[in-house]
Amino acid sequence: MSRNAETLAVGRVVGDVVDIFTPCVKMNIIYSSNKQVANGHELMPAVIAAKPRVEIGGEDMRSAYTLIMTDPDAPSPSDPYLREHLHWMVTDIPGTTDASFVEWVYYLIKTGKEIVSYETPKPVVGIHRYVFILFRQKGRQTVRPPPSRDYFNTRRFAAENGLGLPVAAVYFNAQRETAARRR
Repeated sequence: MSRNAETLAVGRVVGDVVDIFTPCVKMNIIYSSNKQVANGHELMPAVIAAKPRVEIGGEDMRSAYTLIMTDPDAPSPSDPYLREHLHWMVTDIPGTTDASFVEWVYYLIKTGKEIVSYETPKPVVGIHRYVFILFRQKGRQTVRPPPSRDYFNTRRFAAENGLGLPVAAVYFNAQRETAARRR
């Protein structure tokens, strides 16, 4: 099991959100303050207020990807009865064959179709995990928007839209920022 897959299992992303998979596409999530998302690291609510820049190392222009951002700990980690809450979804993100970067060329998420707008994470109780999951689509314009943000289920959504297993995932933790922590 790769190091990335191990940290996803330790963080219960594998199990709570997705089944075990082998990451095969490079994905970087970077928030405006140049904070890169790394498995299990904590980001402050002020940092995650605006949607991040997403870089995906694709295979070729014929590939299309779907990115999902979800909170499996809503409304609280001790009682996640909304599991999962959908924060963002972008489909039809193209891959690329351009080799101008060493092995990967990153395609910004702006080239995809945002079918669920970015909702700023606002954890109220406890430490929440926010998970970015990337799927390879079978074709363009094949993914339908979900009916609701609440009670979202990544596995069911992937099955209903023929997405299969993820090709990449990363998660971060966030909790409510108290007055003492803001200083």
